Amino acid sequence: MMSMREAYGKTLVALGREREDIVVLDADLAESTKTIMFAEEFPDRFRDMGISEQDMMSTAAGLALAGKTVFVSSFAMFAAGRAYNQIRNNICYMNLNVKIVATHGGISVGEDGSSHQALEDLSLMRGLPNMRVIAPSDARQTEEVIRFVAEEPGPFYVRLVRPKAPVLYQENAFTFGRVNKLRDGNDVSIFAHGLLVSIALEAAEILKMRGISARVYDSPTIKPVDKEAVIEAAEETGRILVAEDHSITGGLGSAIAETVVRYKPIPMDFVGVEGFGQSGTPEMLFRMYGLTSFHIADRAEALLDRD
Repeated sequence: MMSMREAYGKTLVALGREREDIVVLDADLAESTKTIMFAEEFPDRFRDMGISEQDMMSTAAGLALAGKTVFVSSFAMFAAGRAYNQIRNNICYMNLNVKIVATHGGISVGEDGSSHQALEDLSLMRGLPNMRVIAPSDARQTEEVIRFVAEEPGPFYVRLVRPKAPVLYQENAFTFGRVNKLRDGNDVSIFAHGLLVSIALEAAEILKMRGISARVYDSPTIKPVDKEAVIEAAEETGRILVAEDHSITGGLGSAIAETVVRYKPIPMDFVGVEGFGQSGTPEMLFRMYGLTSFHIADRAEALLDRD
């Protein structure tokens, strides 16, 4: 198990050593988001903006106009929710070089409760013109994502989670706009991102014991979704299930459904959060909201009975 947030902080420091144009802003949460690592080594290129996310995004826009590559961080609830208007009008409208790396996404935040559990952030960011949206599934993939967005001009939203995640990759973990097929199968395809990828792999093992062959895709790029992979899965397996620690509205499931309905309509289902979250351990909340390997396996099996 490794921390995506730690991987983010370490990669920021490495980028800071390589490039003078990298600057970082945070909103009073640097120890939690791990931007504190960058702040300690490059204090002149770091600013703690306080509990002022809207101001942070506008400041980031100004720094980008001055030629800087700007990373901004806070919890996903505050980065995407409190500062939406500034992201839309000040960053996306002008297509500025600002990288929003939001941590603590989803109900996996746990005990902090619904006020801190961003379940709509991917939906909010997906709808913005010029914004690209990525949700890594492990620490190695996070490193590659951060390096990619640093090199690629324009705005990005990168969603990280609070808990440590199982290690899925040693190298070659990320290609923008493409999925990683982690397991092949013929009966149903499961797409997932973040912590749900390893759980989807466990679900595929359960399905194997039931005589069902499940294909598993890690889909870190939420926008633009990998259209070719979605069509391939629809044509070759005829059933698609999407699992994510996010609202079933507007996230990866919606992105894939938009592709399916346009190019290859087939039966689909969604495992995600309906309604608000609540306080509890991540493990308890995942069981409560059905983000478990057995529930994913049950929903995938039920898809086989649909025409």
